[in-house]
Amino acid sequence: MTRKPTMSDVAKAAGVGTMTVSRVLNGSPHVHELTAERVRRAIERLRYRPNEMARALRGSRTRSIGVIVPYLYDPFFATCAHEINVVAKSHGYSVILTTSNEDPDAEYCEAQLMLQRHVEGLIVIPASQRHSKLTRAEFENTPIVTLDRPEPSGQYDSVLVHNRSGSRQAVEHLINRHGHKRIVLLGRNQKLYTLSERLIGYRKAMRDHGLEPESSFECSSPEVTGAVLEAMLQRVDPPTAFFTANNLTTRYVLAACNKLKIRVPEDIAIVGFDDFELAELLQPTLTVVWQPAAEIGRVAAELLFDRLGSTDKDHKPMRMVLPVKLVVRRSCGCEE
Repeated sequence: MTRKPTMSDVAKAAGVGTMTVSRVLNGSPHVHELTAERVRRAIERLRYRPNEMARALRGSRTRSIGVIVPYLYDPFFATCAHEINVVAKSHGYSVILTTSNEDPDAEYCEAQLMLQRHVEGLIVIPASQRHSKLTRAEFENTPIVTLDRPEPSGQYDSVLVHNRSGSRQAVEHLINRHGHKRIVLLGRNQKLYTLSERLIGYRKAMRDHGLEPESSFECSSPEVTGAVLEAMLQRVDPPTAFFTANNLTTRYVLAACNKLKIRVPEDIAIVGFDDFELAELLQPTLTVVWQPAAEIGRVAAELLFDRLGSTDKDHKPMRMVLPVKLVVRRSCGCEE
């Protein structure tokens, strides 16, 4: 039987002391980033899992789960995390919550730290890259549920929404109700599963109506978004409507419109994907594709607890897809 790697093995492989390995595992800021990266690579290569033997021998339950989201300043992710916590408490569990900042390496290290703390399961919104490091071989004894985005290989349960359908509803409303023909999709990161799915729905709706799709994924900040909009609206045939692919992009676009004195919906119509609290308080109120953030978090948590209570360890991954709906307000040109 192959001997399980130890912290000393990791230290030797990375060319550092065991104290440095310990600091990296505990997220200490007092380790140079290049050194920390060497340690993380050694951990991954050796498949080192701290305290795994002690965990097995102890056989105790911590009654805790881990949750990893990209960041918490997005209301959608925050709402999902809140509902997961509500469900966990109802089951007598606590939640350890952390963020990956859309970095798969950070996501992997955070997952490892969660296992070090002996969480019984994980709920993850996978980082944006196409390939995840959360492999079944490494996390085979830990139930994992993904939400909002599936793990790329499809090896875990996932809770998603009908992104393509939502985009189609938004675009067809602008076309059929308001007669728009030059509708541009604006977003931030095309590599995200959610944005790529929304782009597919948008393109299909445009082409089904004989219109040419156009998209920009350069909206990385309010300033950059302002420059993008200014250039588009100075063209001979400027767009007459924007479909913003997530709520952060929507906020950047609204800020840019305000700064550039672009009137909504008189000069440009806007429909966003994903609702948020202030959407119905803005002037004009914002037309959006609503997705059930609270239900997504709740369903993902209940699915994880179902797995924790199941004796079937060889189950096939389940994919649950929840519906979305168009909430019509005034930014598209409608009168409420």
